Amino acid sequence: MDTTSQATVGLQLIESGQRVTVRVPATTANLGPGYDSLGLALALHDTLTVESLDTDELVFDLRGQGADTLPRDASHLVVRAMDTAFERLGFRHGGLKITAENVNPHGRGLGSSASAVVAAVSAANAMVPAGHRRGQDWILQLTSELEGHPDNVAPAIFGGLALSWQDSDQYSSTSATVAESVIPIVAVPDYELSTEAARALLPASVGHHAAAMNSGRAALLIHALTHKPEFLLAGTEDYLHQSYRAQAMRPSAALIAALRSAGHAAVVSGAGPTVLVLADGEGKAAEALEFIASFTAANTPDVSWRVLKLAVDVEGAKVDMHRR
Repeated sequence: MDTTSQATVGLQLIESGQRVTVRVPATTANLGPGYDSLGLALALHDTLTVESLDTDELVFDLRGQGADTLPRDASHLVVRAMDTAFERLGFRHGGLKITAENVNPHGRGLGSSASAVVAAVSAANAMVPAGHRRGQDWILQLTSELEGHPDNVAPAIFGGLALSWQDSDQYSSTSATVAESVIPIVAVPDYELSTEAARALLPASVGHHAAAMNSGRAALLIHALTHKPEFLLAGTEDYLHQSYRAQAMRPSAALIAALRSAGHAAVVSGAGPTVLVLADGEGKAAEALEFIASFTAANTPDVSWRVLKLAVDVEGAKVDMHRR
């Protein structure tokens, strides 16, 4: 690791002997009609621990999801995001020991890259001297810039239901409390779909009628999630993106269509291919779980599904810092 490059000239070196742990939730974005604006934090957590060393080495211990494929050097997203955060704060690091325990599956539409970026930036922010640390709004700006949009990073930072928007290069978000009866269920298939590939399938524009229909459903969805869950099925109807992406995830699209026909509020999670169901209460959740098991066994025998009944994470990223 080169700590004396031209890019680091004039930056202060962070103190060695620090240890920071960040616990960050998985997220599901869009939720049907809330394209690039709505996101929900899920109680499925990755943990990142960073220690500052008095040497110049990078030690990377990667466990769980992605352990067989992701790099363990400075090219890893966590290291790149930390480097950027330190630089923006006026600092640089020497050696680092990074331990990443990944539970969130990668390339499945559950915000794994957003979780990594939020964890990395939060850790870097915590490791600079107290007088130089910035608040959550700063973390939102930088992580949204790194991700390209705020819909996943916002719920990862703040927890709960995040409503996000952008004015030029300024990102903003506010959180709403989800009704206690809402239970998220995810059906995660064994195949991946990159966000870039999914976005490439979208048209450059949609008609005014489709946009108006989508606006109405997005407004209804927020009301359904926060106060009236009985409107979740109607509120999750989408007119902007899911139909265009269906060809790239046919097993997921088939499962969503079947679930919705049976009265379950099913959507693509993020860019897919994970299927998200927003169930109203334990009874509806049990019905959805049974339906998913039955349908996938009969109709997608070549796809292995990991089905999880989760909860809404209401805390967002949690930072714990202590010295060795």
